Amino acid sequence: MTTLTRREALSLGAATFITGILAGRNIVLAAENGTLTIAFNVNLPSFDPTTGPSAVNPAIQAIYRSIFDQFIGQGPDLKFQPGLLTDWGWNEDKTKVWMDVRQGVTWHDGTPFTPEDVVWSLTRAADQKGGNPISFIWSTAGNYKIEGHRITGDVLRFEPTYFKWMAFLTGYVLPKAYYEKVGAEGFEKKPIGTGPYMVDAYEGNAFLRLKANPNYFGGKPAFDTVVFKFVPDTTSRVAEIESGSSDVTLEIPYEDFDRLKKKSGLSGTATPISDIGMIFINNIDVMLDKNVRLAAHHAIDKKAIVARLLRGYGVPIDTLEAPEYDAFDPSIVVGFDAGKAKALLAASGYSPEKPVKFKIQTTRGFKPKDYEMIQAIVGMWRKVGIEAEIEVYEIAKHYELRAADALAPAAFYNWGNAIGDPTTSTGFAMFGPSPHSVWNTDDLDNMIGPLWGEKDEAKRIAGWKAVSKYIAEQGYVIPLLQYAQPIVYKESLKVVPNVSGALQPTLVAKA
Repeated sequence: MTTLTRREALSLGAATFITGILAGRNIVLAAENGTLTIAFNVNLPSFDPTTGPSAVNPAIQAIYRSIFDQFIGQGPDLKFQPGLLTDWGWNEDKTKVWMDVRQGVTWHDGTPFTPEDVVWSLTRAADQKGGNPISFIWSTAGNYKIEGHRITGDVLRFEPTYFKWMAFLTGYVLPKAYYEKVGAEGFEKKPIGTGPYMVDAYEGNAFLRLKANPNYFGGKPAFDTVVFKFVPDTTSRVAEIESGSSDVTLEIPYEDFDRLKKKSGLSGTATPISDIGMIFINNIDVMLDKNVRLAAHHAIDKKAIVARLLRGYGVPIDTLEAPEYDAFDPSIVVGFDAGKAKALLAASGYSPEKPVKFKIQTTRGFKPKDYEMIQAIVGMWRKVGIEAEIEVYEIAKHYELRAADALAPAAFYNWGNAIGDPTTSTGFAMFGPSPHSVWNTDDLDNMIGPLWGEKDEAKRIAGWKAVSKYIAEQGYVIPLLQYAQPIVYKESLKVVPNVSGALQPTLVAKA
């Protein structure tokens, strides 16, 4: 084991020191010695990728995809590809589903992966009492039967995104026999999957160390060891990469990104991803007033925010459908108009001298300039007659409050939609019965409801575009921008950007 001096330990920081000791080598030289160290922007609350609030946190998918495999794979360009299923589809009248299961795969404990694992995982995901946040998707098919390596099932309610979800949030296969043996608690203590890496050591809120799976069906990964260091603070992530303590990091302020990528020994990439920044509107208190909602939207100069705060890294948007999504409609425009915002507020009796007041919640450091963006927006609001109090919380708290429909009247959030379907953006965010929505009104629910099971694809997409237009007209949500994800890494590495935003170790290699 390498011995570090006290000065070296202090310069590396506590988390780095712990990781360096556990790895048994000086972490500064980690990448060159077969270890990839990632200064990650979120903690890992749970190892189960299918239950609880963390299961629908897009940021954690990079970790989950390292340990587990999904039913259907997805490339960094978001194209679907074989995963633990090699082929899949519906029958002609879409009353049946069928899936072909990959052969020759083993779990991390050496036991064989079987079609029974797939059926058990799907059935468990569909159980509304099981804790899967999107059980209402998985429950649309059932009565599965296994014949050799083919699985068939009945369509209980046609869901056009059923197979898309198999490559998205909660779409992971877990080991039936092992899970039933050790239970939920045992699985948290010692999780196993079929993925490219195996869990080696874990210290909550500090780090996760993974070892390469030598029997991975996709081939042994490029690095023997991967260390995720949990560094939610952006300043600390910048220090991690600048000092060489970590090999790669993400989601740092864009001014730091522009500076660091020019520094000797470092490189960087910032490409548009499928994530959008938005402000949830909760149908409570002053947000029941349409004039207030629309004024809050018109008062935000999104282009100025992108240009000044984000240094041009981002695309202003006016709907929850980003340009790459299937139901994007460029004709839907809300626009920045401070004069119109003042007039709307005046019609409801508000003004800069007599402002409307509400709270807005936001993360700080989860995304580049998230808190600063809300500060800027609150300043813009103040000019037209809105006085907003900022409350900062961790992203885990946001999920907790959202699931309980207890968010403030306004709440900033980063919405990821790696499959680009309108149901997984506008649908889940705005449909009242969805556990991810805080806007609950019959008018919108009645528009969205029939679209969930629409079999005519053209009619379905047209319906979602109509929903997006209505939402914009009513001011039911405030979309802000599509993100570009900044990633900085040592120039000795090669990083393939993932449009989903998941910085997966398998997309990193030695240059």
